[in-house]
Amino acid sequence: MAEFEKKSRGEKPFNKNRPRKPREDRKPREAEEFEKRMIDVRSVQKTVQGGRILSFSALCVIGDKKGRVGIGVGKARETVNAIEKGFNNAKKNLITVKMDGTTIPHAITMKYGSSLVSLLPAKEGTGVIAGGAARPVLELAGIKDITSKNHGSNNKINTVRATFEALKALRTKEDVASLRGKTVEELE
Repeated sequence: MAEFEKKSRGEKPFNKNRPRKPREDRKPREAEEFEKRMIDVRSVQKTVQGGRILSFSALCVIGDKKGRVGIGVGKARETVNAIEKGFNNAKKNLITVKMDGTTIPHAITMKYGSSLVSLLPAKEGTGVIAGGAARPVLELAGIKDITSKNHGSNNKINTVRATFEALKALRTKEDVASLRGKTVEELE
């Protein structure tokens, strides 16, 4: 027993407050490419013979504020897993938004379910005038000047999907000209 005590006296005991040496083989964490926002988490109950089964549904949005945005819904038994699934689904559903400077090229109205979303271009310096669930989608898309109005139902999932579909349906003058086989000058 005395020999064991002598061997252990020379070594320093583990101290959790002592600073650690950085490992050379570990890569430093890279900055996230996308900014993430969770719009809504709600509990969902399924009634079965033995009682109720509780699960969670998370509505998530990701975007790089440079024209790319995605939405996703995740469902799981725990909130953390539902949120993670929502962000993974949002990464799979990325779109590139057509913009005219800091706003959108034209006014558009889109309906999803009973939610109706109207998006209107605005002058530079106006800011994002949008309420409810449409605001984070527009901000993460990188649109800085826009006016938005929600009509009908204000269900968050349907509002976000209507906003997303409206952004997906935007066309620039160049897109319309190429579809018609004309130049931009001929359209004006």
